[in-house]
Amino acid sequence: MTFLRRPSRRVLAVPAIALLTALSACSAGSGAGPAATSGSTSAPGALRVVASTSVYGSLVAAIGGSAVSVTSLVTDPSTDPHSYQASAQTQLLLSKAKLVVENGGGYDDFIDTLMGALPQRPLVINAVDVSGKGATADKQLNEHVWYDVPSIVRVVQQISSTLQQLAPAAAAQISANTAALTTQLQAIESSVDQLRSAHAGQGVAVTEPLPLYLLDAAGLVNRTPPELSAAIEDETDVAPAVLQQTLQLFSSRAVAALVYNTQTSGAQSDQLIAAAKRAGVPTVPVTETLPPGDTYVTWMQANVAALTQALGR
Repeated sequence: MTFLRRPSRRVLAVPAIALLTALSACSAGSGAGPAATSGSTSAPGALRVVASTSVYGSLVAAIGGSAVSVTSLVTDPSTDPHSYQASAQTQLLLSKAKLVVENGGGYDDFIDTLMGALPQRPLVINAVDVSGKGATADKQLNEHVWYDVPSIVRVVQQISSTLQQLAPAAAAQISANTAALTTQLQAIESSVDQLRSAHAGQGVAVTEPLPLYLLDAAGLVNRTPPELSAAIEDETDVAPAVLQQTLQLFSSRAVAALVYNTQTSGAQSDQLIAAAKRAGVPTVPVTETLPPGDTYVTWMQANVAALTQALGR
């Protein structure tokens, strides 16, 4: 099996040929496996699209409407997405797709591994590539580009143009849906601008780099020691001196909030959350995939609202 990972994680993979030989034994619809993305009712003959996570599945569904049939692979907001196990069923879905939307940047490399064994690859949209984000001489790539709304606007435009090429009969519908979604995303950007106007320069702490694009856009300053975020993200022990330095951020009220990833909780994250609460520092939970019933827009609106409320205390 192949595991969804962060760039720094080791991937455990079986040879692609083993997955290919198992395709005939697969059937879609496992409760723990890939899930159809809600938000659109597909018409007969709808274009098959596979998204690596529910984030991108939601965007495709909003853009394509009834012209697409979307399957999101990583969907469970109660578990760590990096423990996702791809299977022959996953590869079967990819083999039938006309379009695949992945995050890229090492986040969901299992997609490329599986597609490498396909006799014919579908079209692929890589969100990191579309975003233009990359590593610099002194900074690693933060692959969590779905927390950068301007990048998502660019991804939406790329999805839209690709769907219109693949389904020209639905081009008018797709174009109208894209315009409506873009307006909603611009409203989120306006909310972030308001947050920046009110709170720019305030310090925050994070357990992982997941929300940093959003925090940066809001003008907030990440005061977390980089060694701590790296250790939590890579599931290694935090050095005692680094942990103590981070805990002092809360006891000294050097930060206005702690933003933490609920899907990769552990003893070290729990210790930080407990310390923040003892010090009266607001805690803001964030996730890597959509909560049940949410779209990308409602989810990101809720993230901005939660951050606004925490900083306003």
